[in-house]
Amino acid sequence: ADRTDPRTATATLDIPAIGVGGLRIVPYKGTTDDRAGTRVQDRGEAASPYGERGGVGPGEKGNYLVTAHRIVAGGPLRELPSLGKGDSVFVTEGGTVYEYRITGTRTTSFRSAHSLAAQRAEVPGAPGEKPTQAMITVSTCATPEDDAAGNHWRDGNDNPEHRIDKIGVLVASKPS
Repeated sequence: ADRTDPRTATATLDIPAIGVGGLRIVPYKGTTDDRAGTRVQDRGEAASPYGERGGVGPGEKGNYLVTAHRIVAGGPLRELPSLGKGDSVFVTEGGTVYEYRITGTRTTSFRSAHSLAAQRAEVPGAPGEKPTQAMITVSTCATPEDDAAGNHWRDGNDNPEHRIDKIGVLVASKPS
């Protein structure tokens, strides 16, 4: 079969534990939260970077990166911080539903090249390691937490310093 590059296919995100359903995931060439990714998020959709310094597609071995707003643009990932270990995240793409199970939480700092590299690594949190399984990083801003701590730093795309990342591993895939 002539399958297109899965990294470039639009997918849908469902996270029942926090009330997310049918959130469009729009792929773009780039890195997490760059200008192109921010434009997608500003439309109230989730963004998924791919390419030289981006992630993989749904169900692929490596780190599938998904980012969306928490406060603005409808705040689709408003409740992401409460997503817990063992909760399921579903990504539907091309007739397949991929189920990822959350295994942990990471904090990423936009002011640290090492922290950003760890977020974007093929194995989340472990730059340079070769992936052995399909993983997902679902990421949103830590604006309320940063603001409460008196940290009002923003980058050129108005991102606060910190991101809250939920990491998961693929546990199942089935026809949608």
